Amino acid sequence: MAKSRIAIVLTSHGELGDTGDKTGFHYEEMTTPYYEFLDDGAEVTLGSIEGGEPPADPGSLPDDKEKRAASVRRFLDDAAAVKALNNTKPVSDLNAKDFDAVYLPGGHGCMWDMPENDALIRLITEVYEKGGVIGAVCHGPAGLVGVRLDDGTPFVKDRLINSFTDEEERKAGKDKVVPFLLEKELRGLGARFEGGKPFERQVCREGRVVTGQNPASAEGVAHGMLMALHALKSQAAE
Repeated sequence: MAKSRIAIVLTSHGELGDTGDKTGFHYEEMTTPYYEFLDDGAEVTLGSIEGGEPPADPGSLPDDKEKRAASVRRFLDDAAAVKALNNTKPVSDLNAKDFDAVYLPGGHGCMWDMPENDALIRLITEVYEKGGVIGAVCHGPAGLVGVRLDDGTPFVKDRLINSFTDEEERKAGKDKVVPFLLEKELRGLGARFEGGKPFERQVCREGRVVTGQNPASAEGVAHGMLMALHALKSQAAE
């Protein structure tokens, strides 16, 4: 049976609004699914909005190595993985025909450069419309905001969706910094938003779309995406 081919697309935005603070992608939200996919036998391609080495949210990479998630430590000790991260492919170079799934890790940077990126929107739309799987966690669902179906309907409309909640944003002290509140935006587009308790694991899967609320949900999103991919392969084999 052919391997699943999964594109992980990271934010390339490294400035946290006008605060002077740095942001970017969230390490654990990238590394945990990265190894869940690889260990399941999938082929994984690391991409980013602009390509090259994307900025990482410094808060997601503690100075104390022991405080880093096991998947982060594994990744940083993996020379091939680090090389791939330092040389991500621009999302504009990612062709939907080459992938069975797209996964969007979070990090506050997603809020700036993902919602209106035409290349990302095209990749997500084409992978989904050819029967692929879409996953996102935390602020990653910001990449779904600009996606529309052929008839112009928002991709998230009437769909079970989850993301970093507005309550979590307020508790994190970033609600006045981000360009918009993600939960509010998704609800406004007609999503059937299903948030859980702040900073606790919450994963929503509806068919070929899997979304999660926060870093604690990244592993569950990966599992949900793999379940959806395996189901598609089983159907194709019948």
